[in-house]
Amino acid sequence: MRDLIPYLTGLLVASGSLAAAGSLAASPKTLFERRSDFNHIIVQEKGGLRSLIFAPIGAIQSAVRPGQPLRLELEYTRSAMIALAAVPNPQSALVVGLGGGAMPMFLRTLYPEMRIDAVDIDPAVVEVARRYFGFREDDKLRVHVGDGRAFVEQATQTYDLIFLDAYGPSSIPRHLATLEFLFAVRARLSPRGLAVGNVWSADANGLYWSMRQTYEKAFANLCIYEVPTAGQRIFFASAGALPETGKLTEEASRLQRANKLPFDLAALAKAGCSKEPAREAELLRDPPKAR
Repeated sequence: MRDLIPYLTGLLVASGSLAAAGSLAASPKTLFERRSDFNHIIVQEKGGLRSLIFAPIGAIQSAVRPGQPLRLELEYTRSAMIALAAVPNPQSALVVGLGGGAMPMFLRTLYPEMRIDAVDIDPAVVEVARRYFGFREDDKLRVHVGDGRAFVEQATQTYDLIFLDAYGPSSIPRHLATLEFLFAVRARLSPRGLAVGNVWSADANGLYWSMRQTYEKAFANLCIYEVPTAGQRIFFASAGALPETGKLTEEASRLQRANKLPFDLAALAKAGCSKEPAREAELLRDPPKAR
């Protein structure tokens, strides 16, 4: 969720695949529109591709082809799945930010026995995911309506993967980016666990360098992947060592072949960690009264 794609001077800043962006550009049909307590929600469809949009800035939160959960139409969601090569055969996952449910449905299809929790603060978004995007819960895939931070801090179980998908270039929930929150995330990771953050780059995100510095402070290791054709970065953060690029690529290739993924996960993994040098920036912290 929160894959914000602002429409600036009439131009689409693409975050998904070029095919998805092209489909969305051709006057899609509006299936649903409503203001919730948190968002102005719009569901549109064009050529079988359904998109969850947050007005007024035209922010595409999710793009799904119902009944085809392995497609992952948005580029950042594909890059995020490099995590599956870093943590082979994960047993559990937490997704903070549901959107249309693309990532939980992808994980459920690949790993039918995986325990998956998804959290979103907006009950209307959860209902839209169920009604328009084919999102379905079962005994192992559960959705929780509430604040992602509260869920993490109150959880007693650990996860092999924690996806933080609630960041956008202009609407960053600060309490989901502070050092204190990331410490709580780290505490909820299993010994081999990995935190995966979808973060907009410095060009669009004024807090990018602070977010990077805060992740580096909270975790022993941080690898940043640049999302192809989009202005996003995927943060892979771990308390332990991260696999080398070669091993990641090999495991991604195996996963791709075994599941006949309709995108090149191995090529995404092969790109390796960004060599963009870090910059000194202020750590993001909770207000003093909250500490």
